[in-house]
Amino acid sequence: MRIVTFAKIKEFAEKYPNSEIALRDWYFKTKRGEWENISDVKKTFNSIDYIGNNRYVFNIKGNDFRLVAIIIFKSKKVYIRFIGTHSAYDKIDCSNI
Repeated sequence: MRIVTFAKIKEFAEKYPNSEIALRDWYFKTKRGEWENISDVKKTFNSIDYIGNNRYVFNIKGNDFRLVAIIIFKSKKVYIRFIGTHSAYDKIDCSNI
């Protein structure tokens, strides 16, 4: 999968250093992914949730953080739309990100 963009991970990890290892793990697993559908993603990340409109939520570091991404399976692209703490995630409207 092609991830757009690693810069968001880097920026978040600078602000929350305890997220860096888990985010890098997510990045490399996702990059190696050959996903065709959500079932394929669940083989890599069993805690993924589909929230509509091609958006998926990943629990990062034991659910300390959340990452919302748009996954376009046909073009093999993953667009990071949000990375935040669990409490910050609770305050957003995922349909607008």
